[in-house]
Amino acid sequence: MVQLYGGLALYGVSSGLMIEAGFGPEPWNVLNQGLSELTGRSIGVVSIVVGAAVLLLWIPLRQRPGLGTVSNVIVCGLAMDAVLALLPDTRTLAVRVPLLAAGILLNGVATGLYISAAFGPGPRDGLMTGLHARTGRSVRLIRTSIEVTVVATGFALGGTVGVGTVLYALSIGPLAQYFLRLFALPSRDAGHVAATGGLAERAILQP
Repeated sequence: MVQLYGGLALYGVSSGLMIEAGFGPEPWNVLNQGLSELTGRSIGVVSIVVGAAVLLLWIPLRQRPGLGTVSNVIVCGLAMDAVLALLPDTRTLAVRVPLLAAGILLNGVATGLYISAAFGPGPRDGLMTGLHARTGRSVRLIRTSIEVTVVATGFALGGTVGVGTVLYALSIGPLAQYFLRLFALPSRDAGHVAATGGLAERAILQP
């Protein structure tokens, strides 16, 4: 439980750091950022609403959310808003570049923490794995298609796409793979892990 909620809180913190850096956030937050600009709501609140909407898409896919799935929707958005409220505006590269680097690195740490806790995948990971199971299409194709769609939609709505988005896409796979191994819980039954989080883990690590 500590690993789960620590990882989810850290995920929200890392997302907030990337947004504050201003070089472009991770793909789903491009969409959240665009919707935030459109609606006037905070990006954390938008993230919670989008996460809940994605969970509704699990119903026809016959996916079952776990504690980690529901917690992911709420905790990440709240943590992201908290960080953005606490951080001062940053305009100099000497501050923004370290914020971006820290955000990407901590996102990898957070991914390893919360997925290794094996309480169920996040709503977006579950959407990918559910579509994979129902359609038979490769995880790589489904993941890429979804992320291209959300980035394009977010950009059209006013979200930021930049070097940070690209660096995140290139680095999150290796970082997540390393930290998933580092934080793996050896006492977990292998079958339980596979049932709750194994496929989502592979989805994240697919190139």
